[in-house]
Amino acid sequence: MNEETIEKGLIRAYLLYDQGAAKRLDWAGIEAWDASQGVLWLHFDYSNPEAQAWILNESGLDSLVADALLTEESRPRTTAIGEGLLIALRGVNLNPGSEPNDMVSIRLWVDASRMISTRRRPLFSARDLAEQLDTGRGPETSAGLLVDFIDRLIWRMSDTVEEVEEMLDSLEEEVLTEGGQSLRSNLVSVRRQTISLRRYLAPQRDALARLLIEKAPWFDEDSRLHLRETNDRLIRYVEDLDSFRERQAILQEELLSRMSEQLNTRMYVLSMIAAVFLPLGFLTGLLGINIGGIPGANDANAFLIFLGFLGIVVGVELWLFRWKKWF
Repeated sequence: MNEETIEKGLIRAYLLYDQGAAKRLDWAGIEAWDASQGVLWLHFDYSNPEAQAWILNESGLDSLVADALLTEESRPRTTAIGEGLLIALRGVNLNPGSEPNDMVSIRLWVDASRMISTRRRPLFSARDLAEQLDTGRGPETSAGLLVDFIDRLIWRMSDTVEEVEEMLDSLEEEVLTEGGQSLRSNLVSVRRQTISLRRYLAPQRDALARLLIEKAPWFDEDSRLHLRETNDRLIRYVEDLDSFRERQAILQEELLSRMSEQLNTRMYVLSMIAAVFLPLGFLTGLLGINIGGIPGANDANAFLIFLGFLGIVVGVELWLFRWKKWF
């Protein structure tokens, strides 16, 4: 995904000014902005030194908020600071050549008049929101902007969760029809992806739950209802991942059981073969010693007679095994 950087690490800037209408701003428009004009959205690449300098020195944010927007590591959370909200969330990594479970972090500061978001790696949900604003169908308030952003962030997770479920379904079918050692690595890969996704989605669920109970004066009831629906969808994803882990554990047990059954079958066959040839080996070894007095040593038909005797021994053994129901 390509995102055009204006300058100073700014990826995009929008002004929401009238019933869903929005326009892009350059730095001149940003510097001339005041709250009476409408809601401002600034989206930064926080790894850019100029973006860091602007957020720290020119944004007017509290130093605690500015540092949080620029921190390298962040865990999903929601914190109320004054009349604004500091939010850290994660989105699936849908960039080409990346693993979806390598989550992309996004940090947001939202108050009544603006939203400032920062990220290091591209995030599709930010692009989706920008495309909506470009069509003139965007939200009218900072609360609506925040909720729409979160909605797209969670919606983008659906394909990844469904992909994990499809892989698990495929593995279940293969285990039931084939089994085998080669499936273990595939199962481990799916389990690792499931654990990694849940590791971030579970605290993200808690962050959104915290956001729902915060009493920010600008966060209206309609936005709260919309966010509750989004959080319900995230909860379903977390519950799906929990069920995937249970299915994976059952699948692992089934795979180990089938592998053990295959091993026991092979060992049983080898044991039966060994049991058949054990008396034959004893007889041939006994008659193969190089001392005098071996029966049939001077009889031309002794070898054929001995082969017939061995055949009788094998027949008796097979009858005995069948009578004992050993096979």
